[in-house]
Amino acid sequence: VQLQASGGGLVQPGGSLRLACEVSGFDSDLYTIGWFRRAPGKEREGVSCIGLSDASTYYTPSVKGRFFVSRDNAKNTVFLQMNSLKPEDTAIYYCALERRTYCTLVENYMDYWGKGTLVTVSS
Repeated sequence: VQLQASGGGLVQPGGSLRLACEVSGFDSDLYTIGWFRRAPGKEREGVSCIGLSDASTYYTPSVKGRFFVSRDNAKNTVFLQMNSLKPEDTAIYYCALERRTYCTLVENYMDYWGKGTLVTVSS
């Protein structure tokens, strides 16, 4: 199983980015995806997760109303749309797969991790 995160980059405060997490090698749609981030000098934290459909999502309070997670099962891809970005959103963003029918955003429950993609919010 492989997860490939992409879409990071440099953006000005107030701007937007869309991250993608492509899943390959998993032979079912019965998984959930969590997005985590590690900011410079800080521990990794959970940002958002999505269950089996767009109807089941969770956001950490600091991003609620600005970030939106969705999934396209036909493409085996989960997206994280990030709007109104702030300098404190600067971090390496990781996606992780959890073999459950509901997402928990608990690091120790994640079964597979992708390599991160760097998001830098700066003027």
